[in-house]
Amino acid sequence: MTDRTAAVTRETAETDIEVTLDIDGDGDATVDTGVGFFDHMLDSLSTHALFDLTVSCEGDLAVDDHHTVEDVAITLGDALAEALGGKRGIRRFADRTVPMDEARAEVVLDVSGRPYFAFAGEFSQEAVGGMTSHMARHFLRSLATNAGLTLQARVEGENAHHEIEALFKALARALWQSARYCCSRTRQAATSRRSSRRRRRSFDCVSPVRSRQSAGTPLLSLQELRGRSVWESVLS
Repeated sequence: MTDRTAAVTRETAETDIEVTLDIDGDGDATVDTGVGFFDHMLDSLSTHALFDLTVSCEGDLAVDDHHTVEDVAITLGDALAEALGGKRGIRRFADRTVPMDEARAEVVLDVSGRPYFAFAGEFSQEAVGGMTSHMARHFLRSLATNAGLTLQARVEGENAHHEIEALFKALARALWQSARYCCSRTRQAATSRRSSRRRRRSFDCVSPVRSRQSAGTPLLSLQELRGRSVWESVLS
């Protein structure tokens, strides 16, 4: 099986970012973006998706957290697209709902190659630990756009910390599910069983007249058949 890994760098006037990603990892993360709560969310994403992830970002935090969060999402999206490659054999679709105390987040995902993003809900507080709450939504949009994901998300609750953390964990579990390989052996076994059933049905449904012909027995004439049932003709 091909290694599903990627290493991506991104340098702009506002940020300098390095990301490494291993989709088939153990959930190990080393993250340093300068935004404590955002680091916590990326670490949680790695843990619950079982992705090995490193993120290093130097951003213009003297201004705000916008470019840091957005550009990390862009870079991570590029890394995810590269690591998935042609996406052949993956499950592709996923639907995960995660609660955290009073909060609840849902992520529906299709690793389709067609970027689309929809979001429903509001965050209860403006910021959490140096991260502006609405940047969680912007992170998802930027990730979906650059990774080629159809991503729909919904959040509700009373505490923005819980809402955002539930959202990142739902995203992680959906990414884990959609990126797993399908069991080809199960498909092959099912195909074999279907073929076997078709062969049995074909044998069972061979007409008596055709069976007689394939056995080398001369076919009865139309005149002979007129006074006898087909089964009587075969059994004679």
